[in-house]
Amino acid sequence: MNADGSLTDELTGMTVLVVDDAEAGRYAMGTVLKRAGHRVVPVASGGEALAELDIRRLKGTLPDVALVDVGLPDMSGFELCRRFKERPFSARLPVVHFSAADVPPADHCQGLDIGSEAYLKMPAEPLEIEAVVRAAVRNARLRADDRALVRRLTRLAETTVSIQSARSLQELADAAADGAAALTGTPVAVFVLDQEDRLCRGLSRDRVPVALPDEDAHRAVATLLRRLARGQSGVQLTTVPAPLWPAGYFRPGVRHDARLALALTQDGRAPVCLAAPARGMRRLGPEGETLLARLAQSTALAAEPLLMYQVERHVALTLQHSFLPRPHRLPEVPGVDVAVRYVPASRDTEIGGDFYAVLRTADGVLSAVGDVVGHSLEAATVMVEIRHALRAYCIEDSDPAVLAERLDRMLRHYHPEVTATVCLALIDPADGRARIANAGHLPPLLLRADGDTDYVPAAGPLLGVGLPHPAPTEVRLAHGDRLLMVTDGLIETRGTDLAASMEQLRAAATGSLPGLDALCDTLLDTFGQDRGDDIAMLALRLR
Repeated sequence: MNADGSLTDELTGMTVLVVDDAEAGRYAMGTVLKRAGHRVVPVASGGEALAELDIRRLKGTLPDVALVDVGLPDMSGFELCRRFKERPFSARLPVVHFSAADVPPADHCQGLDIGSEAYLKMPAEPLEIEAVVRAAVRNARLRADDRALVRRLTRLAETTVSIQSARSLQELADAAADGAAALTGTPVAVFVLDQEDRLCRGLSRDRVPVALPDEDAHRAVATLLRRLARGQSGVQLTTVPAPLWPAGYFRPGVRHDARLALALTQDGRAPVCLAAPARGMRRLGPEGETLLARLAQSTALAAEPLLMYQVERHVALTLQHSFLPRPHRLPEVPGVDVAVRYVPASRDTEIGGDFYAVLRTADGVLSAVGDVVGHSLEAATVMVEIRHALRAYCIEDSDPAVLAERLDRMLRHYHPEVTATVCLALIDPADGRARIANAGHLPPLLLRADGDTDYVPAAGPLLGVGLPHPAPTEVRLAHGDRLLMVTDGLIETRGTDLAASMEQLRAAATGSLPGLDALCDTLLDTFGQDRGDDIAMLALRLR
């Protein structure tokens, strides 16, 4: 209501359904409402009222309020109200009952219990009729707004849970985009720009997956986000006009003004942006923008540990590549051919402590494959220490069991909470004698030149637990025999018995082509796709 008593803009020009079997009553009520600036839809019965709503439902023009006479010829006004409320599309239509007859108070209560907004005793003054209609619509809209707010807050909470449980930046961006789209009712694009200016992006699923923006568009967005993020704190809401915002993020090939909610991670380094069409956001008003800003802030908070993990993973992977010798840098060992492989875990998984080593000693060639338990930068760091210790220890004594004991003591002294597995094989190329010590690792697979294949029965406690290690297991290698040593990341699968996986590995190795590279490549093709753990592999052959 304005200061002069006139109707507010939002409550003028409403469509009012008047249900009255008396033509004079419909005319009188219609006249009052038309003078107040409303559109009137008069009907004479409950059946006509239900049919009128069906027609208007198809056209998308439902009335704002219904004035219903209590005494209709085909059903009571209370029954008509009940039927309105039973239909999903008309359940929220505000109803005002009226009657010129005396209606018992119990009937008034019945109408209110069914869901009507008010009761008018006729005849009534025009001002009273207008006031009751306005109040009915206003109250219904307030309830609808409250319900919409509850729905949005629920979606905000659900989306916050989804983004906090994301295991990668891509999962985060996708979850935030879908949640923001459900929150706003518009297509949404989400961007996370990491510290190396790599742009991770997610588009809500309501975005048609054709004519997606190209790399030039992504670079333009990255540049824009960096510029907007300079000197920013908190959450920034801004509109980017269509000429500056690349086409296609909201609708294929279409340019839109973009409304951005931009937030920074707590360290202030990485911007996180939620973008939606500006026209769609204007329909939501300040409340919708507030919710979008909160979601942007939640997304930035959830992105921070993922970005930190990304940096840690990069450092760990750099350590792995720096300290694991490349195949062309392996030592030349007369009489023995060697092939190695290292495959990091899939992009969304932490790097572990898998390693291999090939070392020349006074007693032959020492080969090792091991795995520090855990997946973190610490695991990769401990891996480096174990490799260095092994290189130092084998100068004095290359006996595999002695080396296992020394590595165990070193690990317990410097890293008492860390354990590791390792398989060590000392091979004399002159006579093919192989001495193998296994500290909690997968046993090596021996592939004879005549086609026989089996695991070497070498076992012992893992490193870091302080248990004594048994004497090495001895086997003889003939010319052309191959010895395969792998970490469990190659074959271990959750829910699958390890013995069954080892048997599958043995069968695949038996069926591989001759040669070390063929053996390694066959096994990686068979088992090594999108693994959740690192893979280290070493294969050697006696010439």
